[in-house]
Amino acid sequence: MKRLLVLCLLSGTLAGSVLAQSPGNDKSQQNLRDCLAGFDGCDRSLLSADQAKQIVEFRHDRNLWQCLSGYSCDRSLLNELESKEVADSERLRNILDCETTLGLCDKTLLSASEREKVTAIEKEWNLVRCKTGSGSCDHSLLAPSEQEEVAMLEHQHNLLACRTGQALCDKSQLSTSEAQDVATAQRRRNLLACKTDEGICDRSLLEPSELQEVLNANRRRNALACASGWGVCDRSLLDAEQAKHTQTKSSS
Repeated sequence: MKRLLVLCLLSGTLAGSVLAQSPGNDKSQQNLRDCLAGFDGCDRSLLSADQAKQIVEFRHDRNLWQCLSGYSCDRSLLNELESKEVADSERLRNILDCETTLGLCDKTLLSASEREKVTAIEKEWNLVRCKTGSGSCDHSLLAPSEQEEVAMLEHQHNLLACRTGQALCDKSQLSTSEAQDVATAQRRRNLLACKTDEGICDRSLLEPSELQEVLNANRRRNALACASGWGVCDRSLLDAEQAKHTQTKSSS
């Protein structure tokens, strides 16, 4: 990939130097590419004075770009103005990292006003996490009014998780009436799971009438499977009429 980039860059001022060489001088051309890319195989003695000058300039510019972009670079090659430019770029990137929490923030590089702004942003981010449960919540950073709001939302989210059968449900946080509502919803979902053979069915939670309802539903589903010729058919569960109907379907 690096060599491909180098080949593209040769279309600039260096292209004339390459084309001016003998078409058969592949070694010289390869050396020029190696020098341009900064490979160890570069032999500067094979370069013309103009090529050597251009490569030095290109390497310097590339090193400066790497420094400005936050990549590994050689800062000893920078002049005073360039060093200041790189330092300013580094400071701005750090501010961005601190304000967006998308990178490593070094607060020691921030001014007093910048630290104050970042602290306010961190509190806002924390409040959002506390309200939504989308990440770690530091309750110590919340104002009293925010703590009350967050506590209400946390309780509501837990109740919704319990009512919908989510794993994050903490039943110990429910009131007596809420626990009764959740138990009713749980029994309803369990009954449907047993009747449809979907999900996890716990027959121990079924009332006698519900168990009979489940058995009837299973027999009806089994009869349909037998009538369709589906391999999950259990003929031992068919009554005489169902068995006769299934046999007629099979013979036809």
